[in-house]
Amino acid sequence: MKTMKWLLRREFWEHKGMMFWAPIVVASLMLLFVSASTLWAATSGNWQNKYTHTTIDGKTTTTVSSAGSAFNDLPAEKVQQAGEMVANGYLMAAAPLFLMLAVVVFFYCLGCLSDERRDRSILFWKSLPVSDTETVLSKVVTAALVAPLITIAVGTFVSLLLLLVVGTGLASTGVNMFGPVLSNSAFYMAPLQLLGLLPVYVLWALPTIGWLMMVSAWAKSKVFLWAVGTPLLTVAIVKWADVLLHLGIDMQWFLHDVISRGLLGLIPGIWLPMTKVDADLLVNHNTAVIGNVFTQSWMTLATPNVWIGAAAGAAMIFAAIRLRRWKDEG
Repeated sequence: MKTMKWLLRREFWEHKGMMFWAPIVVASLMLLFVSASTLWAATSGNWQNKYTHTTIDGKTTTTVSSAGSAFNDLPAEKVQQAGEMVANGYLMAAAPLFLMLAVVVFFYCLGCLSDERRDRSILFWKSLPVSDTETVLSKVVTAALVAPLITIAVGTFVSLLLLLVVGTGLASTGVNMFGPVLSNSAFYMAPLQLLGLLPVYVLWALPTIGWLMMVSAWAKSKVFLWAVGTPLLTVAIVKWADVLLHLGIDMQWFLHDVISRGLLGLIPGIWLPMTKVDADLLVNHNTAVIGNVFTQSWMTLATPNVWIGAAAGAAMIFAAIRLRRWKDEG
């Protein structure tokens, strides 16, 4: 256990920039942009009182309207519905961070085993009493758990800050969204449900993690071309063979269940379109509901594809362990 802990620390220290600082920098830029936009909107008059002048029979009547007065005139049901929409959707603000997570983990897996051969650090690590299995598994845990957990933490924190900034800007105009949002249980459940999606993410990401690590352990150079080019070339060859020899291959199945699972599994939420989940099951009042996303995501585990893919990913991780053990470093 201590060995695995130190191996995980090693991976974090060596890739702290891409896994820790990169999300923080992007989150800071998001917060800066939204804060500046909110401040400009609140001070430029866009959210201030609007004066409407109406002339009837020579008499001019001035009507004052504002975002605050319009919001306060809404029925209580509409106000509650608005709060529910915000409570369910405020974590969507972290979507750029989760897209960046897919890119970060992709290139981490692609280089985690090939880089140590390139810089010859593998000779040092193999001189230590650490097995190849422990080393590779520490990289798998880093890609599948550590990096997503960091992104979830940063994404939740910046989403709360963005909600605070926008809510404060609206409050300056008389629109109090804090009450309806904070009184909604979805506001508190959303971070927990997001964290609860991590096991689903791990199972769907295993084929991609296994494929990238296996290529990283095998290829001596041009790792990206081998990892991405090989599946694309395979598609072209299979398509050509199917047309020429009339093999009757289901190309849609091959692209969807083999190639896409192998290359796109690191994208959070990719399991929803892959299993063709009806979009109407994810929304309420035309707004995505984190509870519905949570439920439908776990229901995808009832399909055999996810377990077949996870088994294939585990087999490729095992192959990466064997390749690291016997690969010629010379």
